[in-house]
Amino acid sequence: MLRIAAGVMVGIVLWGALAVGLDFCLRTGWPDYAAVEKAMAFTVPMMLARLAESTLALLVASWAMTRIAPGSRVAPWIVGIVLLAFFVPVHYGLWTKFPIWYHAYFLSSLLALPLIVATASGTKREAAAA
Repeated sequence: MLRIAAGVMVGIVLWGALAVGLDFCLRTGWPDYAAVEKAMAFTVPMMLARLAESTLALLVASWAMTRIAPGSRVAPWIVGIVLLAFFVPVHYGLWTKFPIWYHAYFLSSLLALPLIVATASGTKREAAAA
């Protein structure tokens, strides 16, 4: 139980830290992105970059979660549901700023990626044990 709680906390906090860090890199390395960030007037490549940074952060955070709570079936669900519960209201407020495909990918990835990583991690452990 303690490992599950620790895995969930690490997954959520690490996702946030990585997303903020990657966004900082995006802002400093892409002046055009930094210029439109406050207005959220992103081009399609900028939106794809934002989704890529979130995906990368979530993959790493989910991997860390599975290392702390290996084999847990509930930890990835909790991480996904907590992130989804936090970001649904945020994206509701941003609904007109982004196209539907952006919201659909981002919100669905919050639930899907932790589950995919946990499943893949379990599959690798089972194969190694065989």
